[in-house]
Amino acid sequence: MKFFLLVTILTSAAAFTSPTQTTRTSVSLNAEASRADFLKQASSAAAGLAFFASATPANAAKYGSIGKGSPLVLDPKTAEIDKEILETAAVQKSFSNLKQYAAAAKSIKTVLQKNSQANVGPEVRKYFDFSRLRGDLNTVNTIFDEDTQKGTDRLIRNILQDITELEATSNIKEGIPRSEIRLNKMIGKCDKLARAFDDYLAFAPK
Repeated sequence: MKFFLLVTILTSAAAFTSPTQTTRTSVSLNAEASRADFLKQASSAAAGLAFFASATPANAAKYGSIGKGSPLVLDPKTAEIDKEILETAAVQKSFSNLKQYAAAAKSIKTVLQKNSQANVGPEVRKYFDFSRLRGDLNTVNTIFDEDTQKGTDRLIRNILQDITELEATSNIKEGIPRSEIRLNKMIGKCDKLARAFDDYLAFAPK
């Protein structure tokens, strides 16, 4: 009787726990499969990133201080240009304006080299009107394809930032002469701005 009761209890217990164990086993297997899939995907992604990183130095532009090590700035020789848009009057006018901006940056540098105390702040604001400059840059940018614009957009941001920095350092406080250190800093910013314009114009057809 005791033996029969023990067998009955064990059988009932096995019947009760079996679905749970099966479920746990199924969940465990699913979890392992999901983890394996995840690791496989992660491994593939890592391999892709490694390849991309190794290819970046060869593809990134190295013009001045812009684009170095950046996967977004392409070689100007690979730029895709819409010739119909390029030939429009608006684009041609903006191109001409950009060349004048680049010349202005070099002109301000020359003024500073001749007169270390020259107040070039008004000249910076005169030649580099932000709304007009941004409009010209955006107009010219329409000639490029989407991939090229990923790089030229970065160059545009660099130009606007360089102008902001140049204007900030150009102010002179009354009665306080501009130091040689500040002068050299301003000349350096003029050079940086001129290179930024040259980098951008390098994408334009000659």
